[in-house]
Amino acid sequence: MSINHFELSAVDRSAEKQGKGASRRLRKQNLVPAIIYGGGEEPTAISIKINELVKSLEFEAFFSHILTLNVDGESHQVVIKDLQRHPAKGFPMHADFQRIVKGQKINMNIPVHFAGREEAPGIKAGGILSTLVSDIEIVCLPSQLPEYLEVDVSGMEIGDLFRLSDIKLPEGVIIFDLDMEDAHDRTIVNMLPPTLEEVDEEVEDEVDAADVPATEQGAEADNEDKDGEE
Repeated sequence: MSINHFELSAVDRSAEKQGKGASRRLRKQNLVPAIIYGGGEEPTAISIKINELVKSLEFEAFFSHILTLNVDGESHQVVIKDLQRHPAKGFPMHADFQRIVKGQKINMNIPVHFAGREEAPGIKAGGILSTLVSDIEIVCLPSQLPEYLEVDVSGMEIGDLFRLSDIKLPEGVIIFDLDMEDAHDRTIVNMLPPTLEEVDEEVEDEVDAADVPATEQGAEADNEDKDGEE
């Protein structure tokens, strides 16, 4: 398996009894229950070895690549559409895969990478780069599926922002939100000014006085009285 090619072995369990009990039994055998759907075919219940799946999940590209599932010797081209993890331990508990149909567009959530942070004038001036998305839903043919979308922020000044429509898209790729009738061209990243806490001088003096122990304040007062008597 390489970062550009992911292949998993699976077993068809459609003939087996389904349900929470069956899923628990699979997990005790270090297998992850999953399902393949779409492509004009009936959903197929499968199981995958947990160590194979966990190894693949280490790569961000796994979530935006066409995957090969070998189910009892038959290959299926799929994309992962949903992954359920254990809420505390984080290991995979169930996965949904969608079949790929040649020539049929698919909807996928693709990671967004923000490049050039260190070079941005806004950062050098003390600004804060606020990224508002980690992935974006796109629509494209399977052959045009990008691994990620890149946004170059190297020229951002304080006060600048980028919207969805500012993303340079690969050929054949459209952003789902911008293709809707009620399209909303939302902000995906902006450069905020530095945050400085202004301290009132009078309040600061009061705080300084409060920090002096009462015994020391009393001693200072006594010394002042003695100086006055002299």
